[in-house]
Amino acid sequence: MALFCINRYGGEEEQEEGAEAEERARALLERLRQQAKARQLRKQREAQAGGGEDELTGATGPAPIPGGEPGVGKRKKESDEQPCAQGLKKLKKKRQPCSSSEEGAGTEEAGDGSTPSKKKENRKSKVRQERTEAESEEHIEQKENRNNFKNKSSERKKRDEETEGAETREEENSEKAEGNQSTKEELSLASEEGANPPPSSLVVLGDYDRKPVQKVQPFLPQWLAQPKLVQKRIKDNLIPIGDVPGIHPRLLKKLQMNGIESFFPVQAEVIPAILQGASNGYLMGQGGYRPRDICVSAPTGSGKTLSFVIPIVQVLLDRVVCQVRALVVLPTKELAQQVSKVFNIYTDGTGLKVVLITGQKSFAKEQEMLVQKKVTGYCSLADIIVATPGRLTDHISQTPGFSLTQLRFLIIDEADRMIDDMHQNCLNQIVKAAFQVENYAGFNLLFQRTKPGPITAASSCYPQMPLQKLLFSATLTQDPEKLQQLDLFQPRLFTSVYSEKKTLGDGTETEQDTNKKYTLPEGLSQCYVPCDLNSKPLLLLHFMLRMKFTRVLCFTNSREASHRLFLLIQAFGGVTVAEFSSRLPPNERQRTMKEFEQGKIQLLISTDATARGIDVKEVNYVINYDAPQFIRTYIHRVGRTARAGKAGVAFSLVLRIQERRFLRMLRDAGIQDIKKHPVKGNSLKPLVQQYEEALSKLEKTVKNERAQKRA
Repeated sequence: MALFCINRYGGEEEQEEGAEAEERARALLERLRQQAKARQLRKQREAQAGGGEDELTGATGPAPIPGGEPGVGKRKKESDEQPCAQGLKKLKKKRQPCSSSEEGAGTEEAGDGSTPSKKKENRKSKVRQERTEAESEEHIEQKENRNNFKNKSSERKKRDEETEGAETREEENSEKAEGNQSTKEELSLASEEGANPPPSSLVVLGDYDRKPVQKVQPFLPQWLAQPKLVQKRIKDNLIPIGDVPGIHPRLLKKLQMNGIESFFPVQAEVIPAILQGASNGYLMGQGGYRPRDICVSAPTGSGKTLSFVIPIVQVLLDRVVCQVRALVVLPTKELAQQVSKVFNIYTDGTGLKVVLITGQKSFAKEQEMLVQKKVTGYCSLADIIVATPGRLTDHISQTPGFSLTQLRFLIIDEADRMIDDMHQNCLNQIVKAAFQVENYAGFNLLFQRTKPGPITAASSCYPQMPLQKLLFSATLTQDPEKLQQLDLFQPRLFTSVYSEKKTLGDGTETEQDTNKKYTLPEGLSQCYVPCDLNSKPLLLLHFMLRMKFTRVLCFTNSREASHRLFLLIQAFGGVTVAEFSSRLPPNERQRTMKEFEQGKIQLLISTDATARGIDVKEVNYVINYDAPQFIRTYIHRVGRTARAGKAGVAFSLVLRIQERRFLRMLRDAGIQDIKKHPVKGNSLKPLVQQYEEALSKLEKTVKNERAQKRA
């Protein structure tokens, strides 16, 4: 029997399982081989024992008496055949009914036969009966033929023995002794072979040397493959604001008034790059050419907002006519409010007007803030617009006189999320509105803007205001297919995601973090706590009451989970807690955020509404009550702490069934420095009784809320 083991290609994760399967296959093969040898040896031993007994029976039987009764030899023959016939009859009854002729023959033999008179004949019948019952059903026919052959041979031997004599009996006894000795030698040889088995005859198909699978490096465009590298460490690379060239003295004074004496590495690199594209004014690019688009990928809290606020305000300082020159698109209302506040700080006293449109005010009120109707037509009331996608598209399609034809800067913050939401077609509508042809009379066709195409002599005859796109995100994708949807023009990438070279003791340099796709804040410490579903609220209470955590931002995966956890902690008592989610009105969310920053609230339970870009001041701890399902969600959540070079700690409560997937997600993103922080069950026992009382209160509160909704 030949066994074949085929190794399938399983990748790095299935190598251990493949090795275990191969060991099991080899062990099974060895066991089958030993069983086959033992079975073959037993057959040989039984065959030799049967032959020897036949010879012994014929040799030791009484010699025929000359002239005696002829029926004596016949009765001896029938008595010899009686045990074999009885054994065969028993086995045939188990397998199938015998034929009528065979049954009759067996009956006659059983009736005519006489009981054996010698012990050797009894021993022979017992051996033959045991051997017959032990035979498998598959070999029954072979055994019957073999028995018939032995019966015939015994008859021939008996006839020969009548003529031979006592000398023949002595020779047969010596042969029997030699047979027993050879059997013992074979048994000893088989035991030695079992102790030292021969080399395996397993044939392995497709065997190969296991080697780590090399990852296929994607072919990236040059601007993605060779980006402008930005220093990661903020504290070690601060640059005084006076050392950054091209910044207006008025803005330098504003920066100093707001306590900013140094720029972060991202700000020091991006601000001059944006100013360079507008060195000849905002009406045209440097040298009359279209400025290059800019993409920035930097950790949370690295100062990306100020990187585009300062250059945009400076470029628009000398504007004469109020038109929408800069548009900032953000995914959430809270983030839009934060960016609008920064713009208002640096445009104060400059005459530039910043308008926020997020849907917090009525649509008619926002229309009044954007445009004004005069005798000569509509005029814009905003230089800089900060908006969310949904409200912006409503104004593009429904507000009369709202025009983006003079748009110079399009800033997309949290660009990865905006790219994921491209099904809303928001960015395409913005670009289409920016290059829309104006039809009203008196418009100067000289400055009519058309969508840029190939540079030709005709397209270079008249100047045209360019549209420059600025993309910012902590988790900016490097998928060229997704970035192609934005239709970027000769983009430049500024990133802090790169491998660092570490000098070893012998002077050689090695690269670290080669697999990193994202960068986390420098002062962030990461831990995860394995737990089960029932112990998660107890762990949160343990952190707040036993370990005295303060200014904690806790994230859940849904607003329902956030609300229930808020009610539970509130019923338990001892912790000043509040919730922050889309189920609350904007005014209440603003008030809650302000109280948290002032330290009046120690635990803020939130959905991912606060995870994107919002600068929550003085967050000491971030707790992922529900483990994030995507790596970008994790990056933005833990980025709410350790901002601007400060220290912070992030805890993730991970179910044991999720632990393997969670660690793999971080490992694939190049995050290796997360520590396991188990909490013993004994430390949670003092909280159990009060926790159970809080659960009963929570059940009543939830029932009351449902009753109020139905009413």
